[in-house]
Amino acid sequence: MTTDFKVIAFVGPAGTGKSQRTHFIARQFGANYIIDDGLLIKDGKIVCGKSAKTEQNQVRAIRRALFEFPDHRIQVKKVLEKAAPCTILVVATSTDMALKICKRLSLPEPERYIYIEEVATREEIEQALRERHVKKQHVIPVAYVQVRRNFAGKVVGRLKTFWSAYVRGGADEAEKTIVRPPFSYYGEVEIGPYAIEQIARHVASLDSQVVEVKSVRVKTEDEGMVSISVSLIVKTGKYTFLEVGARVQRRIFVVLPLLTGLDLGEINVLIEGWRENNG
Repeated sequence: MTTDFKVIAFVGPAGTGKSQRTHFIARQFGANYIIDDGLLIKDGKIVCGKSAKTEQNQVRAIRRALFEFPDHRIQVKKVLEKAAPCTILVVATSTDMALKICKRLSLPEPERYIYIEEVATREEIEQALRERHVKKQHVIPVAYVQVRRNFAGKVVGRLKTFWSAYVRGGADEAEKTIVRPPFSYYGEVEIGPYAIEQIARHVASLDSQVVEVKSVRVKTEDEGMVSISVSLIVKTGKYTFLEVGARVQRRIFVVLPLLTGLDLGEINVLIEGWRENNG
């Protein structure tokens, strides 16, 4: 499959104005498709995918942009398989991110990297960064009407490039949409295993029949999912030990994704010991 594709990467830090220039770069290098923030775009229209900017929190947004969710990734891969052979422009905040996207989508490594500094002046980059930090606004390189259909945040307005008359796809391809997502991110966010362990430990301890949380083990799976194993000492009471374990499982399953945005795999609960309830 990889031999049917040619990949160009367009790289620059978040908020430096990449999305305003993606169509210009795509035309310059003959790219048929653009991959930007979880979307597959052709001629200014969304072909498939889901924008990272529709996510409700920062962690899920980063995972969405990296195609870590299996259903999202499979959908885009199927469309690309039918489109081959073609040239794809991958928009990323770093060379490492571009490589991760290519690997996730079974694409070859980029033949060339174009950096934002090659196509924008220092003043333009600084202005874009100010806009991002002050107004918390992002640009999605598709038409306004398409974004309004499924965007979770606030759609602020439109941006049309001055060369719209010369764009292959007409006004739709030249138009960009300015949005304000439910979150804003300015760098990498990582939730360490210890933080996950502490949350799981606290949630488990809230059950009235849990006497002690003996241990919590956190394991990260290949797809970015997290599996948790919890060992408990419980006491007799209203619920059976199996019911206590199931209650702890459910609470962790609800609370942990709510606080972290992470996807959970298995939640294993071991009743390691018990005590008589003398109360």
